[in-house]
Amino acid sequence: MDTEKKKLPIGIENFEKLRKNNFYYVDKTGFIRELLQNPAEVTLFTRPRRFGKSLNMSMLKCFFGMDGDKEIFQGLEIMEEPELCRKYMGKFPVLSLSLKDIDADSFETAFAVAARLVNKEAWDHYYLLGSGKLTQSEKQAFQELLEKDMGKPVFCGSLALLSRLLEKHHGQKVIRLIDEYD
Repeated sequence: MDTEKKKLPIGIENFEKLRKNNFYYVDKTGFIRELLQNPAEVTLFTRPRRFGKSLNMSMLKCFFGMDGDKEIFQGLEIMEEPELCRKYMGKFPVLSLSLKDIDADSFETAFAVAARLVNKEAWDHYYLLGSGKLTQSEKQAFQELLEKDMGKPVFCGSLALLSRLLEKHHGQKVIRLIDEYD
């Protein structure tokens, strides 16, 4: 008999951490099926504060992303949909940004923090510099996203550029998850 008690996930918004460390989890993976059955170009999740939006975004990244541990979904509702899992699980490049830590008293500071977030996301895809599918000019444009002090012109097109390069490299549409956009 398993007597190990589960822990309460107070403040934990990372789906993988929650699942791997034996925290209580109310299974919301059926939400993935709902998203796939009702496709849209853009989906906006509006819920009250502390309602699990960030955890759901993390769950989506783990499900769709190419580099996640798919074992963390064992025993959850979405695994009862083998065809959906076969078709979508682990098949997409995912860009995931959380803007919740942008708490600045000036535009300049807010911009600098946002640019660093995009910079970090670009570094997560550093492998693009070695891609045989991207042109040299595309790699140079990507290199600008890796620069520590990204300028406004580069920042303004950064997510579109990164999405385009990831799609070209992987041959697959990119899923963009932006949390705390407001």
